[in-house]
Formats: sequence, C-alpha cells, structure tokens
Amino acid sequence: MGDGLKIKMYSFTVDCKDPYGLAKFYAGLLNWEIAFHDEDWACIGAPGTAQGAYPGITFQCNPAYQPPVWPEEPGAQQQMAHLDFAVNDLEKAVQYALRCGATVAEQQFSDTWRVMFDPAGHPFCLCGMEAVMESPGFGLL
Repeated sequence: MGDGLKIKMYSFTVDCKDPYGLAKFYAGLLNWEIAFHDEDWACIGAPGTAQGAYPGITFQCNPAYQPPVWPEEPGAQQQMAHLDFAVNDLEKAVQYALRCGATVAEQQFSDTWRVMFDPAGHPFCLCGMEAVMESPGFGLL
C-alpha cells in the first residue's frame, strides 16, 4: 500500500438482537474483556490490549436477525461466516462452552472439531489444535 494508507483488521462483526448479551457470552468463553457497549453495539478484545491493538469481535444490533440453520437447508437462513477457536483439549473446551451458554449442534462431521451454537444461534467451531498451539510459531492469545 502506498501513500501512507494503512489497513488493519479491527474486528469481525456479528449481527444479533442483544449485542451486550452476546458480548458477555464470548467474553466469558474467551476470557476477553468488553471494550465498549451500548444498546446497538458491543465489542470484545483480548485482555490488556488497547482497543484496536488486536482484532476483536464486534456485535451489532439487528432487530430482524434470524439465526442460521446448520447444516444448511434449501430455503432456510444460511450462515454467512462462522468463528473457529483453537483449543488444546476439545472435550474440556466443549464442556466449558456449554457452561458459558453454548449448545452442541446435533450433526457433527469430525472427531477433531465440534460445531457449537452461541446463545443467538450463530455456529462456531472448537478446533482441537494442541500440537499447533504448542508450536513456537503460534501467536494467538
């Protein structure tokens, strides 16, 4: 990029009906902090980082939000994206996510990851990545 232009990923934005409620779920799941919230927006980020220093997750109020159907079905609301989370112990991570308020999808397609739903119905995956997480090149918080 030239001319002093800077582009940096700030956040992944998720539509929902209750931004603060969903921010609390993900902040609890990830042990992150809520950087800000009001009735229309909420944003979470890694602990101890200044807002924008590390990409966060932003939650945007959309009163017409309908949760996607997973797996996909013709004519039903489709997912447009989902979040993947690296975990070092898949079964412990699933149990923790359940305590945070997630649910497990009925259909699963792998023994190395689990499809879960957040309280608003968005799918997300817990991915067993112990070997990757313990490698020296893995930099996620």
